[in-house]
Amino acid sequence: MAANKFWNVMIFLLRFLIESTVAILEHIIPSFSITRFQARCFSWFFAPKLWSNPSSPATTANDETSSKGEPVAPGVQLELMPKHVAVIMDGNQRWAKERGLPPSAGHEAGVQSLERLLENCCNWGIKVLTVFAFSTENWVRPKMEVDFLMSLFERTINSQSENIKRNGIRLSVIGDKSKLPKSLQRLIRYAEERTKDNSKLQLIVAINYSGKYDVVQACKSVAKKAIHDLIQLEDIDENLIEQELETKCTEFPHPDLLIRTSGELRISNFLLWQLAYTELHFAPKFWPDFGKDEFVDALTLFQKRQRRYGGRNWQAHVC
Repeated sequence: MAANKFWNVMIFLLRFLIESTVAILEHIIPSFSITRFQARCFSWFFAPKLWSNPSSPATTANDETSSKGEPVAPGVQLELMPKHVAVIMDGNQRWAKERGLPPSAGHEAGVQSLERLLENCCNWGIKVLTVFAFSTENWVRPKMEVDFLMSLFERTINSQSENIKRNGIRLSVIGDKSKLPKSLQRLIRYAEERTKDNSKLQLIVAINYSGKYDVVQACKSVAKKAIHDLIQLEDIDENLIEQELETKCTEFPHPDLLIRTSGELRISNFLLWQLAYTELHFAPKFWPDFGKDEFVDALTLFQKRQRRYGGRNWQAHVC
């Protein structure tokens, strides 16, 4: 156990040194660009061996196959896949603490979990993935952690933007972006513009977002239209409000399935309006340990549920 903690710390420090060196070189030399190659290669090589413990169950001839012709998992039906999956990525700090690592190591490992989930969503025909990256309440955390997270967002967009575009993923960011660092705002605008025509999967990242904020800003937008006589009181209904919510950026604004990791049983002010009829799944593992097997478990349970939307069993919608 002590040896594992030692090597985990050494790997984290080496990754931090590599990424810091690259960041400095990119700042000094504008033409310097190895971001996509840098610490990701290191983390991809070591992380599966030391940071996670993924299992690879044997597949059978009866398994359904993904868009790449790979088996999905027993019991999972591609035609019953949710169109929109939302995830509260919880447990990064506790994951790091259990391993004797700083919180930043947990957030770094969480990025790798997101990369794995993105690949699965692309292969299995899921159309929208929304992840809760930073809430409006997270600003009360220590400044060092907040600064690290903002830097991590920038580095991740920089290092993965080419992969996202190449794999047909459209990136959208929701939340109050005006409070984010200017450099991060510029990167977000660039990435959103560069991937706006992609249609295989839409990745929606909620940064400085909360469900209450979303409803309030939507109401303010509706009120402004009423003040300027663009709409009448009788025009205000659920559809009008939904058109002003942050999730207006997607064709499928209502998640079919919400996954929260780390065993917590709450939705923490996330997509409050949009989750009205969403199926909820609470996974016990911390986010960095959430892999394909855990995702398959969530999908399998989702596909067994009947979605009645207020009706009776005989009126149930097939998931």
